Amino acid sequence: MAGLSKNYDPKAVEEKWYKQWMEDKRFHGESEDGGDPFCIVIPPPNVTGILHMGHALNNNIQDVLTRVARMQGKNTVWVPGSDHAGIATQNVVERALKKEGKTRDDLGREKFLERVWEWKEEYGSTISNQLKKLGASCDWDRERFTMDEGLSDAVLEIFCRLYDKDLIYRGSRIINWCPRCETALSDEESEHIEVEGALYHIKYAVKDEKKKLVVATTRPETMLGDTAVAVNPRDERYKDLVGKTVILPIVNREIPIIADDYVDPEFGTGIVKITPAHDPNDFEMGLRHELPQINVMTDTGIMNEEAGPYEGMDRFECRKQLMEDLKAGGLVEKVEKHMHAVGHCYRCDTVVEPRLSPQWFVKMKSLARPAIEAVNDGRIKFVPERWNKTYMGWMENIRDWCISRQIWWGHRIPIFYCDDCGHEWASKTSETACPKCQSANVRQDEDVLDTWFSSWLWPFSVFGWPNDDKDLKFYYPTNTLVTGNEIIFFWVARMIMSGLEVMGDIPFDTVYIHGTVRDDQGRKMSKSLGNSIDPLDIIEKYSSDALRFSLLMITATGQDVYINDEKFEIGRNFGTKIWNAARFMEMHSTDFDVKDLAFDEADLTPDDQHLLAKLNEAIEAVNENLGRYRFNDATLALYDFFWHSYCDWYLEYAKPILYKGTPEQKKHTLQVMHFSFSTALRLLHPFMPFQTEELWEGMGYNHESESIMIAPWPENAVVSGIRSAVVKYVDGKHDLIRIGRILRAEYNLANKQTAKFCVRASNAEVAQQIEDDIASISAALNAEEIRVDVDYTPEGAMPSGISALGTVYMSIEGLVDVDAEIEKLSKELEEVNGFLTGVKKKLENPNFVDRAPKDVVDIQRKRKVELQEKSEKLEKMIDTLRG
Repeated sequence: MAGLSKNYDPKAVEEKWYKQWMEDKRFHGESEDGGDPFCIVIPPPNVTGILHMGHALNNNIQDVLTRVARMQGKNTVWVPGSDHAGIATQNVVERALKKEGKTRDDLGREKFLERVWEWKEEYGSTISNQLKKLGASCDWDRERFTMDEGLSDAVLEIFCRLYDKDLIYRGSRIINWCPRCETALSDEESEHIEVEGALYHIKYAVKDEKKKLVVATTRPETMLGDTAVAVNPRDERYKDLVGKTVILPIVNREIPIIADDYVDPEFGTGIVKITPAHDPNDFEMGLRHELPQINVMTDTGIMNEEAGPYEGMDRFECRKQLMEDLKAGGLVEKVEKHMHAVGHCYRCDTVVEPRLSPQWFVKMKSLARPAIEAVNDGRIKFVPERWNKTYMGWMENIRDWCISRQIWWGHRIPIFYCDDCGHEWASKTSETACPKCQSANVRQDEDVLDTWFSSWLWPFSVFGWPNDDKDLKFYYPTNTLVTGNEIIFFWVARMIMSGLEVMGDIPFDTVYIHGTVRDDQGRKMSKSLGNSIDPLDIIEKYSSDALRFSLLMITATGQDVYINDEKFEIGRNFGTKIWNAARFMEMHSTDFDVKDLAFDEADLTPDDQHLLAKLNEAIEAVNENLGRYRFNDATLALYDFFWHSYCDWYLEYAKPILYKGTPEQKKHTLQVMHFSFSTALRLLHPFMPFQTEELWEGMGYNHESESIMIAPWPENAVVSGIRSAVVKYVDGKHDLIRIGRILRAEYNLANKQTAKFCVRASNAEVAQQIEDDIASISAALNAEEIRVDVDYTPEGAMPSGISALGTVYMSIEGLVDVDAEIEKLSKELEEVNGFLTGVKKKLENPNFVDRAPKDVVDIQRKRKVELQEKSEKLEKMIDTLRG
């Protein structure tokens, strides 16, 4: 044995082993090695990102799956990487320029991109280094970046292919526009937040009539771009108005009254304003009725010349001034508070402006069909299964994807235009001449592609596609994708579509959707709320293993995770328990050969058999629960085995043997201990990699497998021939010992103080089992004597308790001053009954029950039950003492 330090030093251990693993290439896989491939691709974090608890949970799960597969002997690759995060990264660099008094326009496109690449080289590896602190066993030799040379080539290739298939087109549609970032956003990048706004009821005068129509809107500033008002054709109130015109307030433009089935006669006044350039539904209605499209805002949310007197105003300033002017003209019927969902930019939180804009789109309907079939026929499964419905709901109602962004950082759209002949074409290479007329007067599109347009290729682009790469053939399709529900649409669905379109096969077979990490009040963690917990702080305070184990132990399948600092004590305390158990074994293994663990099954004692049965159960539970992605149940099985079966029971059973047994007994017991411990360590390794590797070496288990990372994974029961009747007996024995210890505690016996017990066994067979095992029971109870009698009837005062093997009696003769004990217990009973009376009075008082907060009343009800139970227990103890 290499020897274990008295106290576990996680910082030193974690640094030592991660460095060693990297040097030994433990995380690296090669397709040439063959075998059964297992591959996971990391959801690439933004290059601007830093590790947060969501990352910690997500990557912890991936690492567990990867480490298990590696120990199963599979050719394992976990591909890491990062996303160039177009808008976010550009914002970071632009903020830095602002501090210098510059803008990107001051630098120009080429120089600005040089600055972004400089920033990426300096700061872009932050989150990768933090993942290493977590213990992530990624194949870092394969680390990719969505704008590295190979992945950029893949992006250009897929664009050109889809463009040539007429699946990519440029058109003017209503898109989500961020006035702050000055770029289009996809529907998914516009996060809708419920806010309290207002519903403004504005009067529109009907031409040549005294009648005014009342129109309700939440965005009155867009009325300046109205080109119609609409009613439902079956709304009898307004049937005679269809075909007439109204005068648009302020700008005094005549606009028609049209009829359209889209209008809900039950909403507001049943009349809606139609602004085709500023609302997606109005846009569609405008196309149906051939209405003009008037855009009243600039790219930065400033009112333009179409806004008349409000030109130059910010959109919200315009709203305020416009409403004042309408009120002054008597054109406002009312303004009422209105809760509604408003889109916000997912990067800068600016209110998004729906507006008409020429953009590039991908036609999604034909790409979605095979992706829907892949989930319907079970080739891809979601865990938990309820996410199937979410996926299907989006896919079956999918809209064309807006893929162009008006920024500079990203993959520039590979479309070229000839300004002489008007030819437009897609090309992967930088074009200098028109292929149609050979003119040199050509230019490339200014926009870049949506960041997700590169990451939707991730499962195959990381392996060299479009090249015919050996790794691509071997590792694709990948296995499990681990991600959060918020990017099912952004990323998961699109990867499935691109995989089937490009590779003709699914990109992964399972999508595990984990929950959101929240604080213990149920709030999503965020910097703005100040409730974030930094994983690196937890690692510093408790250790990486403590963070990993604790996080998974409280993570139910697919459910949100509620955490606070204290919950990480679970993993730390668990690690300490295991370390102390190992130190105890090491102390008794000075002359023991850990290479010789082949014990004779015929020599197994009941306690040996019980421990090995519990080990078999742990192996079965861990494998079953990992297969079902029930990580919390897997960790609970490990916790229960190590803490209870091994430390609480078997180590206590083994102590008398190790201290006083024969050499043969000691050797046999140590064989069982080391065999069980080393096997369980392998089960624990994926969850607590650092400490298990340190123990694997320190305990000398590395004689067969140099690293626990490549030690065989326990797949099945490790010992056969264990009799269930024996295991059942030992379970009963543990219950008997528990009852005996309770009796000792009730009468405040010191640990060193011995006591006499009698067990009225449930039958003669049990009595014989107890007699045969009396030494271990006596040691556990520090019993001076244990008498076993199926017909035992106590004489005098003897406290007792019922166990699974029979009734346990403890003699208090000579241990307790009966009269003094009765007096003490009677005083305690009087005090308890006094509290009980007070609680009952409260609960019998209607004023308290009806008026006090429910949680306060519930506390008192719980208190009543506790006091009643304590009172009954004290009465029983007094009766027992009185005989």
